[in-house]
Amino acid sequence: MSDPSRPRGPRIIAIANQKGGVGKTTTTINLGAALAQAGQRVLIVDLDPQGNASTGLGIEAEDREFTTYDLLLDDIDLGQVIQTTSNEKLMIIPATVDLSSADIELISNEKRSFLLYDALRQTAIDRYDLDYILIDCPPSLNLLTVNAMVASHSILVPLQSEFFALEGLSQLMLTIREVRQSANPKLRIEGVVLTMFDARNNLSTQVEKDARDNLGELVFKTLIPRNVRLSEAPSYSVSVLDYDPQSRGAMAYRALAEELLDNHANVVAA
Repeated sequence: MSDPSRPRGPRIIAIANQKGGVGKTTTTINLGAALAQAGQRVLIVDLDPQGNASTGLGIEAEDREFTTYDLLLDDIDLGQVIQTTSNEKLMIIPATVDLSSADIELISNEKRSFLLYDALRQTAIDRYDLDYILIDCPPSLNLLTVNAMVASHSILVPLQSEFFALEGLSQLMLTIREVRQSANPKLRIEGVVLTMFDARNNLSTQVEKDARDNLGELVFKTLIPRNVRLSEAPSYSVSVLDYDPQSRGAMAYRALAEELLDNHANVVAA
């Protein structure tokens, strides 16, 4: 039975696309930073063995003593795995390459699909007073991604503005449907955000048209541009909002955060 005295938990969003190089980690970092700038308390869960979200927010490899691997496979307190960043409202649970073996180790666990769900709902999470948890999923539909989908309220899908972009969505949608049927019936699609958009390129414009024709209101109004500042920011271990606040990339992610917050406010009001 749920405890009515407990505060309402954070909204948990998995940022997923089984295709690599679509701007998934870039979106996780910068949407998280934009939400934090808007006054929200945000936790990023780095569920990608590459650990790029951790590196991009300044968590050095030698400082990742406890990681998402420990969160999933060991009975560890959240206080040991959550780390602060340069933004006091933005926190992260980092990842290392150790996570790449988690799939094999999870196979024999009868609760293998619910480990992240349980970890993010332990009572210790309350002391962080979080508004959002963003999960940066690996670029594959493996047990880690399934854990993210089971743990989340919704899925946000970054979609690169390139040829065949929509074709890659079919397997992701199938996996979401399977998770709904088996483990998380309330899971919904938060939306699809078009990334690496170049308005000067006819192909980008055509991909946008195709996406809106096929997916309708699921596609965010905000377009994330192809922007050199977005590419440079991770090498300085900060979000683009800290690296160059007036860049087109920073303005786009602030607009995406605002759109997300407006959507959630409308849902609550309804």
